[in-house]
Amino acid sequence: MDTLKYELLIEANGRLEADFIKSYLEAEGIAVEIFQEAVGHIYALTVDGLGLVQIFVPKTQIAEARELMEAYQKNATSSTEEEE
Repeated sequence: MDTLKYELLIEANGRLEADFIKSYLEAEGIAVEIFQEAVGHIYALTVDGLGLVQIFVPKTQIAEARELMEAYQKNATSSTEEEE
């Protein structure tokens, strides 16, 4: 039996990006939990995966969260292309 209520949505490259994604998802009504190794959080390390931050959402909202992240990533890509 699967007793986990949350599922990994994405891994962000640092706490700043993770907090931004969390705010975006919460504004859309998605509950979010963030997990980061303590050493990465305390020292803001980004070497060998220490700066990675895992973003979890409830399994009941994973499909909606994936759609929102797809839209988020498309917007990020189009903004970068416009700047060039």
